[in-house]
Amino acid sequence: MLSFTAWGGVLAALVAVVVLAPVLNLAVPQDSALHLSDYAIGLAGKIMCYAICALAMDLIWGYTGILSLGHGVFFALGGYAMGMYLMRQIGRDGNYQSDLPDFMVFLDWKSLPWHWAASDSFAATLLLVVLVPGLLAFVFGFFAFRSRIKGVYFSIITQAMTYAAMLLFFRNETGFGGNNGFTDFKRILGHPIATPSMRMTLFVLSGLALIGFFLLSRWLVGSKFGRVLQAIRDAESRVMFTGYDPLRYKLCIWVISAVMCGIAGALYVPQVGIINPGEMSPAASIEIAVWAAVGGRGTLVGPIVGAFFVNGAKSWFTQAFPEFWLYFLGALFIAVTLFLPQGIVGLARRFQRGSKGEVKA
Repeated sequence: MLSFTAWGGVLAALVAVVVLAPVLNLAVPQDSALHLSDYAIGLAGKIMCYAICALAMDLIWGYTGILSLGHGVFFALGGYAMGMYLMRQIGRDGNYQSDLPDFMVFLDWKSLPWHWAASDSFAATLLLVVLVPGLLAFVFGFFAFRSRIKGVYFSIITQAMTYAAMLLFFRNETGFGGNNGFTDFKRILGHPIATPSMRMTLFVLSGLALIGFFLLSRWLVGSKFGRVLQAIRDAESRVMFTGYDPLRYKLCIWVISAVMCGIAGALYVPQVGIINPGEMSPAASIEIAVWAAVGGRGTLVGPIVGAFFVNGAKSWFTQAFPEFWLYFLGALFIAVTLFLPQGIVGLARRFQRGSKGEVKA
């Protein structure tokens, strides 16, 4: 159950996403100090997609004790599924005026490969966004968890998985655009994708998805299922001795986490206008873990805060001091690990407890 304060925060976020942001962007004049620019809307929409990934990481790492360094592959697979649909929606408006995507014409392809068969259907695309990351997570997780691979060994093989997927998608013959990936999207569901109204629609959908996944996560961790996950995190052997099968619980939350990332990727691609194998790089997956650690894992709200804080800082640093961003990110992660193991949210809670103690004294 959500507390009154938590429900108030969810309601405030809902109002900000559905009412306040659209009004400030579409209704307030651009010369007003209250106007929310298209750039700010695009950046916030992108970060909300990242926040869903951070929330998914918290479920598997913060509450189950399984550090994944491969969640970027699930994010990218959802993005590629949506990207395939968007590429088909270009139609003959591409540079080569062909029914095939431009990169296929350039590579002298004569027809669509088999895995593009359902890419012109939006309903089929939505299914693929869920099924492809979910199926990969199920197969990978089943064999990994059944073999009782855990700790740093599990983290390493998840990173190997995403690196292997990145190399596969870099190959032109796989039919995913090679190094360049997919870009130059024109429309979605027959509507132009670059209009202010469509940009705002995608922003609102991203916000609603983030709020929905937060509520789902709160319900999961507060249920008996969530309590078993936390018991697995703290003492898996004792859980086995009490009659529970950790494999089923870990596999279930692993698949849920992967599907959340896939949906985040599908929302991300039409907003940024591109998807390429770089989203599968090991560094991208490590960043997801950094967001969760900086915000405070095992808190749900912490990873969301971490995603906004780190990516907001990245947006500023890469413009003002682009050569120092990676140094700052590394220093931030080290500082949080050494001095703030509970992240930003843990620090805020310490200050809150301290202020209450002072008032009481």
